[in-house]
Amino acid sequence: MKTVNVTQVPAGAQLIDVREADEYAEGHAPTAKLIALSEFTSRVGELDPDRDIYIICRSGGRSGQACEYLSQAHGLDAINVAGGTLAWIEAGLPLEK
Repeated sequence: MKTVNVTQVPAGAQLIDVREADEYAEGHAPTAKLIALSEFTSRVGELDPDRDIYIICRSGGRSGQACEYLSQAHGLDAINVAGGTLAWIEAGLPLEK
């Protein structure tokens, strides 16, 4: 699984936040689309397989699970955002609430 740090996520990337809705509402990357891990398998069709898929969560655990799932079940090479939203905030990157 490929991993990048938060500063390596390109502008306009297909960024998927796999936290739950209440966590997402507390603050998320401006371009992140919410697809909670609890709904991920039923909503995987919403991903664009022709674009790089960056997955973010709170700290990197759930996003890693989502990346593994995409690789094993769908043959997609998603990119895990190391450190997750906590690292995003720590880096001073924009946040929406």
